[in-house]
Amino acid sequence: MKLPYRILLHLSWVLSLLLGVWAVLFYVTLTDEIDHETDEVLENRAEAIIKRVLAEGVSSDTALRGDRDYDLTEVSEEYVRASGYERYSDEKRYIPERDDEEPARVLRQLFRDRNGRWFEVTVMVPTIEKVALRESVLWWCVWLYGFSLLSILLVSALLFYRTMRPLYALLQWLDAYRVGGDSPSLSIATTTVEFRRLNDAVKRFAERAEASYERQKQFIGNASHEMQTPLAVCINRLEMLVDDARALTPEQLSEIAAVQRTLGRLVRLNRTLLLLTKIDNGQFPESVEVDVTELAHRMVEEMFDIYAYRGLQLFFRNEAPLTFRMNASLAESLVANLLKNAFVHGDAGGTVEVIVSPGRLSVSNNGAAGPLDGKHVFDRFYRGTEKEGSSGLGLAIVEAVCRLYGLRVVYDYVEGRHRFTVEFPVAI
Repeated sequence: MKLPYRILLHLSWVLSLLLGVWAVLFYVTLTDEIDHETDEVLENRAEAIIKRVLAEGVSSDTALRGDRDYDLTEVSEEYVRASGYERYSDEKRYIPERDDEEPARVLRQLFRDRNGRWFEVTVMVPTIEKVALRESVLWWCVWLYGFSLLSILLVSALLFYRTMRPLYALLQWLDAYRVGGDSPSLSIATTTVEFRRLNDAVKRFAERAEASYERQKQFIGNASHEMQTPLAVCINRLEMLVDDARALTPEQLSEIAAVQRTLGRLVRLNRTLLLLTKIDNGQFPESVEVDVTELAHRMVEEMFDIYAYRGLQLFFRNEAPLTFRMNASLAESLVANLLKNAFVHGDAGGTVEVIVSPGRLSVSNNGAAGPLDGKHVFDRFYRGTEKEGSSGLGLAIVEAVCRLYGLRVVYDYVEGRHRFTVEFPVAI
């Protein structure tokens, strides 16, 4: 979830909670104030009635009616002990003026006359319908919440996007930034201290990254050059020794041949690692429209001649033309390593199948030893089996090229065959 939406979501929850609490407090305060004012009226009315009754006396010991809006009833000692001297309640009472039952606030107060008899005077006054009040307060709070929430979220969103504009510009620059590439200079005008500090930190980071990148490129180039020279010297000296075979025993010649093979493998390994590093650093900016179908067909014929000694059968199927814009050298490396992996690791006497279909290049070979580890098959120096001429870096190069151009390479094991499929984006 984006930052503005997350902030607005939390703000809406907090606002709803605050308005809910405010609504409850508003209702309680309002009803308490109404009851307080009403109770004062009831107290004054009950006091006036009691004074009048005590002054005039009560002519009967039965229930008496002194006025239309109060009742006077004689009660027992037990009732007095069981009840409080003053009780308030909300009830439905019949109102003669309206000829209907209406909500009323009722006060029941006990007093004793001169003869020691206990009476209860009940006075009432019409009041508001609290259920209706609750509904009214609820609906007004709902409308207030909706209006306030919409207003606050709208204003907050506008202010937030306006305030965070430098951050979005910085994020856009970071998305487009590539170490060693043609990245635009970072120039974001802002008066916010935090954003200015963030911009300065990003600039320092970019400068350090560019400096490290240049040092790394220089080191890789120098290291590769310096390593190739002594390796070539060693190989040449060994060849000179082999040329003068008369001074060497057969055992010594065998050892020299083994050293030559090791040095040759070291040379190939050095070149391959250099290629991988260049791919990771994006040092192949030139791109052309590559005919993958024609490239695969040409390299299949070359590989078949090189590995003819393994007795493999080759099947090439062209189902649709396939082209993609990329560096031509890396395209050759991608296809060559897929094919070399199939020819080198395929079972002797088996088949190698190459299929070019819409948006896909698939290479498969027999593999009676079982499936490879799909999680690590593209790792550097991973080997399912040890084979002569394998450096363990071929599939790592395939994966690096695919990652550079946003392609997808998939491995699966189907019906006793290892299959590697490169998926190219298809133009719509």
